[in-house]
Amino acid sequence: MSASVYHLEVWFSGRVQGVGFRARVMDMARAFEVTGRVANLDDGRVYLFAEGREREVADFLDSIEAAMPAYIRGVESKAGAGPRRHSDFLIAR
Repeated sequence: MSASVYHLEVWFSGRVQGVGFRARVMDMARAFEVTGRVANLDDGRVYLFAEGREREVADFLDSIEAAMPAYIRGVESKAGAGPRRHSDFLIAR
C-alpha cells in the first residue's frame, strides 16, 4: 500500500446531516474505484476523504454533487497525493 495515489478532502455544508447523506455517498462509492471515509462533523458539515486515480476521484465527487444538489450548499476541497490510507470506503463514526 505504499504507491502514491490522488487524495481529495472535501467538506460539504448545507443540509447534509440527518438526511442519509453519508449512506448515499457510501453507496455511490461502490460505482467508482475509490477508497476512503465519509463522516459527520460537529459543526454540521460532512467530511469526505477519497483516494484513487485522480479522474476516478473527480468523477466520484461530480456524481455526489449532481445527485444531491438540494442538500449541498457549499463545497470546500483540498487535493494532494500520497500513500494509500484506506483499503475500502466506509462511514466513519
